[in-house]
Amino acid sequence: MRRRPHIMALGLLLVIFVGVNLFAAVFLRSARLDLTEQGLFTLSPGTHNILSRLEEPITLKFYYSRDLAATQPSLQIYAQRVRDMLEEMTNAANGMIDLQIVDPAPFSEAEDQAVEQGLVAQPVAEGEIVYFGLVGTNLVDSVEVIPFFADARQQYLEYDLARLVDNLSVPEKPVLGVISNLPLDTGAGGILAAMRGQSQPFLIYAELTDRFEVEFVALDEVRIPQRISVLLLAHPRALTETQAYAIDQFVMRGGRVIAFVDPHSEVSLTAGPNNEPLRGYTEQSNLPDLMAAWGVRMDDNLIIAERARAQRVAAGRDARRALVDYILWMALSNEEMAQDDLITANIDRLNLGTVGALVPVDGARTTLTPLVTSSSDAALMARDYVLSAPTPDDLQRRFEPGAAPFTIAARLTGPVASMFPDGPPDAETQKGERARPSDHLAQTDAANILVFADSDFFDDRFWVSEQNYLGQRFGVPIADNGKFLLNAVENMMGSSDLISLRGRERIARPFTRVEDLRRAAEAQYLAEEENLVARIEAAQGELDRIERDGAQLGDAARAAQQYRTELVAARKALRDVQGNLRRDIDMLSSRVTFANIVVMPIIVGLVALGLAWRQRQRRRATQIAGGLRAPSESDV
Repeated sequence: MRRRPHIMALGLLLVIFVGVNLFAAVFLRSARLDLTEQGLFTLSPGTHNILSRLEEPITLKFYYSRDLAATQPSLQIYAQRVRDMLEEMTNAANGMIDLQIVDPAPFSEAEDQAVEQGLVAQPVAEGEIVYFGLVGTNLVDSVEVIPFFADARQQYLEYDLARLVDNLSVPEKPVLGVISNLPLDTGAGGILAAMRGQSQPFLIYAELTDRFEVEFVALDEVRIPQRISVLLLAHPRALTETQAYAIDQFVMRGGRVIAFVDPHSEVSLTAGPNNEPLRGYTEQSNLPDLMAAWGVRMDDNLIIAERARAQRVAAGRDARRALVDYILWMALSNEEMAQDDLITANIDRLNLGTVGALVPVDGARTTLTPLVTSSSDAALMARDYVLSAPTPDDLQRRFEPGAAPFTIAARLTGPVASMFPDGPPDAETQKGERARPSDHLAQTDAANILVFADSDFFDDRFWVSEQNYLGQRFGVPIADNGKFLLNAVENMMGSSDLISLRGRERIARPFTRVEDLRRAAEAQYLAEEENLVARIEAAQGELDRIERDGAQLGDAARAAQQYRTELVAARKALRDVQGNLRRDIDMLSSRVTFANIVVMPIIVGLVALGLAWRQRQRRRATQIAGGLRAPSESDV
């Protein structure tokens, strides 16, 4: 009979446990607690703003082959993170997002839908493929797709999801306005070639037209059309006051600008049908007054010479060398890109030629954030000297390192005052139109401008290998110039909340202590390797000296034996260093494993026993106090 209270207590605890879980499953589904150091599962304010503005419901279908991905632990972890983020966004959207989880089994209707909607499968085993993508739709049948959640984009998961939702919330694609003095849409043949049906647009322009609605802005417009949200200035010719005012007021109204200027544009000199540059070409482009108002300037008399990232070109008449470094053309790596900006985060290489340097203007109110820079082994050269056509070797001899790295591309954000503080200029266009003073805006507090000091960026020969297949022209990228421009336009076309998002830490975090051990051991290994080389050279030098002095055969044999002994001893020392490295890492791994599997459960168990013992002692003390208390009148 004494056991019955204990059984009843256990039964009551079981009922409470089941009841709490059922209550949590029904009423606490949206409850979240993010304990990660970087807040990996907490939505940014920008994402919350995007979700709060949804006026029509959208449907998100998350395709994930869960069973087939069971053999891929890293894929499973990432998939769970994607699902958690999608559920967070669904909860924050207040019913405006319908999230559907789809497991496309092989040869099923769901798999057919995944293929039809543009998802890409990844093979995981012989004959087995995994789908891991997202399809979003809205009420007007717009479709946005993430074909496959690539591991390399883990840091930008929130941005990719927020961008997809933001695109679906806009009924029409934003328009990209273009002002350019480059034949982007016709190629080197110009308008005459286009009229004959022989135009070959720049491949980078073809990329833009595939992704966006592109509209060229007439040079005599007094106002950039309202439908344009981003304006691309690609090596523009010198602006009139009216044109400068139109661009200025576009920025004041909140429009975003991507400006490519150049101290020396080689692409503008590309020969046309008559083996001459196109009529009206300009070797230079600059926007000194507008850029000064934006807080940046470029000295168009200086060109960056890049030695560490110089492109290799044909040596010409020098038959002894096939290729030489041409320091006026550069192939920049991801080390020269801003890794925390979404425009440049996935850029591995940019090929540029005769570029300028950007510097902030004194007293500027905007924030200048470098996106692309030169390496630290760079210098500035006078444009006049560059135009004298020096040889690659002459350039190398003239090279004197400067205050590198130099900024080549930069993002400008913050408040900007109008270049025209007194209102619109008193000038009219050929149409007889004037800007109206009543529409004038004096400043903006949220400008977003990207300036790039190069126009050869657009040249096909710099970034693609052009090929033809069955009469179809296409390019195989050898650099990421096209990707950079698409990233920039796409980023600038997003809302301010979308632009504010940044990359986050990857969910897979390394053991920092192990990494410290590895780096220390590698440093020691390199030191030992240098010591080995020194010992070998010393032994070899001694052997050469003995032979040179005419030593006897026995002396040479003894020196050779000493050399071999030194070599064996040094190699053994290297193996010891490697062994110690592996042993230290294994020992640390064993300690971490032991701590997780044995020590932590023991600590938790001891804490639980301590709490139980403390509770029991309190209960016993209460019982003793109750038994010793003085009798009350009711007891009597």
